[in-house]
Amino acid sequence: MDRGTLTYIGASVCVMLSLHFSIQLLALHLMHWKKPKEQKAIAIIILMAPLYAIDSYVGLLDILGSKAFFTFLDSVKECYEGLVMAKFLGLMYTYLNISIKRNIVPDEIKGREIHYSFPMTLFMPHTSRLNHDTLKQIKSWTWQFVYIRPICSVLMVSLQLLGWYPNWLSWIFTIILNISVTLALYALVIFYHAFAKELAPHRPLAKFLCVKGIVFFCFWQGIVIDGLVALGLIKSNHFWLDVEHLQEALRNVLVIVEMVFFSLFQQYAYSYEPYQKATVSGSEDKKNE
Repeated sequence: MDRGTLTYIGASVCVMLSLHFSIQLLALHLMHWKKPKEQKAIAIIILMAPLYAIDSYVGLLDILGSKAFFTFLDSVKECYEGLVMAKFLGLMYTYLNISIKRNIVPDEIKGREIHYSFPMTLFMPHTSRLNHDTLKQIKSWTWQFVYIRPICSVLMVSLQLLGWYPNWLSWIFTIILNISVTLALYALVIFYHAFAKELAPHRPLAKFLCVKGIVFFCFWQGIVIDGLVALGLIKSNHFWLDVEHLQEALRNVLVIVEMVFFSLFQQYAYSYEPYQKATVSGSEDKKNE
């Protein structure tokens, strides 16, 4: 078998593994559906890995597709990424028993110090106190990506279909989206540090790493591949014909493989066991009555 066939076989196996682990975990949550508000958010986050894998697999199968087609596939992943960030923040609010609409900070943690790092310190003090306004600000930093990503995606695909998409415009969209996603991730980090003590029983770091890890790897490996192409270290070959399509193939293959590991890690980070224990506890209470 040639390299192309082996690549497709390996990618197919990885996609099936991602689907298996994710669907298995989702099914276990559905079997122990005790806290719908929490578990709806968890279900959306769990589906991130298989969706990324399938999306990248479609791009790999149609490797000779147009630039607009690849942009559309990237947009599907990144729009869902925005939804996942919003749901992740909503999940943390639920754990803390805070209304995401009202942003009311419990009295016992009101006034807690929040520390900002560079480059945010260029626009605000190094520290501030946790209150209604700071919590609302953190939420808006996360949610801005949920709105900016779809708008940019529609514009990018439309302009490419119209044939007016110069390289300089591509870089402008890239800069806007990178600033937007970085701000959203930064807001989640700030939120985690502000409520680390209260969130500790819910494995917040593992949950956050599942979300940030997917975003981090997908973004930075794309930058690395672009750099290798610019340096001439990645060249065209007989299978994918030209550098542009080879570049897309490498990105898709890396995402497909990585999603297997993330779907496995989600078994721990978003385990169904706390809800299973809640079911067992509820059954014991009924027997005692």
